[in-house]
Amino acid sequence: QVQLVESGGGLVQAGGSLRLSCAVSGILYSNNRMGWYRQAPGKQRELVATITSGGTTNYADSLKGRFTISRDNVKITVYLQMNSLQPEGTAVYYCRFANLGDGREYWGKGTLVTVSS
Repeated sequence: QVQLVESGGGLVQAGGSLRLSCAVSGILYSNNRMGWYRQAPGKQRELVATITSGGTTNYADSLKGRFTISRDNVKITVYLQMNSLQPEGTAVYYCRFANLGDGREYWGKGTLVTVSS
């Protein structure tokens, strides 16, 4: 059974930092892309950052320089280091795993990040 379990969300003051983790189990696809997306209240889900199994990264333009995505291929875990958080960063952050071979994708249940001003 495929599971993606996010952790690390919480309440932080503007200017602060948080590190999110997403542990994946039940998936054996080696050619894949893992990533983070977020959905703020009343808005559509949007890309935060992705990273392939080969280490290629992609970021939303507005987050470059403040957010860093990384992964551990042995633990099948993806991380998101978020620095200089602002109130507009308040959202539910979702982890996604995509198999680049057949296009299958899997989502976590999300972790809430709240940034207070």
